[in-house]
Amino acid sequence: MDNIINYFATIPSSHRTLLLVGGITVFWIIENAVPLYRFTYNKWKHAGVNIFFTITTILVNFPLAFILVKSADWAQDNDFGLLNWLPTMPAWLYAIIGMLLLDLIGAYTIHWAEHKVRWMWRFHLIHHTDTNVDTTSANRHHPGESVFRFVFTTLATVIAGAPMWLVFMYQFFSVLLSQFNHANIALPKWLDNALSWVIITPDMHHVHHHYVLPYTDSNYGNIFSIWDRLFGTYMTLDRDKVVYGIDTYMDAAENAHIPPLLKIPFQEYRKPVGSKFEE
Repeated sequence: MDNIINYFATIPSSHRTLLLVGGITVFWIIENAVPLYRFTYNKWKHAGVNIFFTITTILVNFPLAFILVKSADWAQDNDFGLLNWLPTMPAWLYAIIGMLLLDLIGAYTIHWAEHKVRWMWRFHLIHHTDTNVDTTSANRHHPGESVFRFVFTTLATVIAGAPMWLVFMYQFFSVLLSQFNHANIALPKWLDNALSWVIITPDMHHVHHHYVLPYTDSNYGNIFSIWDRLFGTYMTLDRDKVVYGIDTYMDAAENAHIPPLLKIPFQEYRKPVGSKFEE
């Protein structure tokens, strides 16, 4: 465990980049070999749009990383945060509890809020406009969304009192699992069901990308499935009934090109069928 901690405490940026690129490549290959759905779209053109948003996410987070590091260091220096207030425990247990806390606050909570707070939803729905969800869709986030997701990541780090090695470890698994559960792959149903008791699986997350409510407002988890089951946001839907996209932006002229996607948060709001947002 000490070797793992030391690795994430000093992980080079090149390794993090390799994870992102390597993960997309591996799942891209698997998608072509055993696809869940045989889409008729131009896979390279589709990837180009999503990779653009991947790059903007990196550009937004890179200068803000200084704040995250300083926040983690402050929590450690001042013995602040839930992890620092717990009794001494084995390193492996410390890591699991820490990742659960980071997942709850920095991923599940912000994702839930993005679906419940209208101004956040206006940015987040760009992620849901993808009508051909595959592994590249994992990083399809408007630059504005990247900012408030970073805020929650920082809050999670401080509240948990997580050291940077633990934050990097969490981000490692977050990237990997996000690419995995967005991938257009078909696991054996029994295996997907079994894994979904612990982690977010493709079948579980694909339900979240169904184009209409209430399915859109379900399965918010990032790594661990416990939060959806605990807070009553877990839903299932047969694979052959899932239709990707969001009902208010099903036109390819709006959901498959970068300029209109960037403009969506600033356009007149379109209320989804069944939405609980007030007029």
